[in-house]
Amino acid sequence: MTPFFAVVFIFVIVQRLAEMLYAKSNEKRMKQQGAVESGAAHYKWIVLLHVLFFIALLIEVLYFDLFGNSFWWLFLVIFITAQILRVWALASLGQFWNTKILVLPGAEKVRKGPYRWIPHPNYVVVALEIFSLPLIFGAWRTALVFTVANALLLLLVRIPAEEEALRQLEN
Repeated sequence: MTPFFAVVFIFVIVQRLAEMLYAKSNEKRMKQQGAVESGAAHYKWIVLLHVLFFIALLIEVLYFDLFGNSFWWLFLVIFITAQILRVWALASLGQFWNTKILVLPGAEKVRKGPYRWIPHPNYVVVALEIFSLPLIFGAWRTALVFTVANALLLLLVRIPAEEEALRQLEN
């Protein structure tokens, strides 16, 4: 394991843990205000996918003889761009940002920041990260398997559940 991989890997793990704390705080406050959770049945699969992603990335980088990747810098730029979009999306949602689908009756749909142009910018961020992070280090197997798995989970389950919850918000 290179020091660069260790720093990036630890950074992303710490970032995710901080986001989970922020999400939990937002969830508690929103539920006190009457928010209702949607899509709880599939949430465990999203968590599992992300946990397995980090395990697979670590295993592939540590145990496989990865060939040199002359485009690593391009994937790093994509990853950094995703981080900027992540912060923008999170800041735009503010107290409504969460890893769960929570609907607060009476609240208006957020239409600022990247939400003016993209319906689900945080999912774009996740897709870019799952694709680019492994490829920075030549872990193409992890990138391939989890990009496909994430796309299927988002497109077939998560986004439809969130869209349905947002329709209920507008009614």
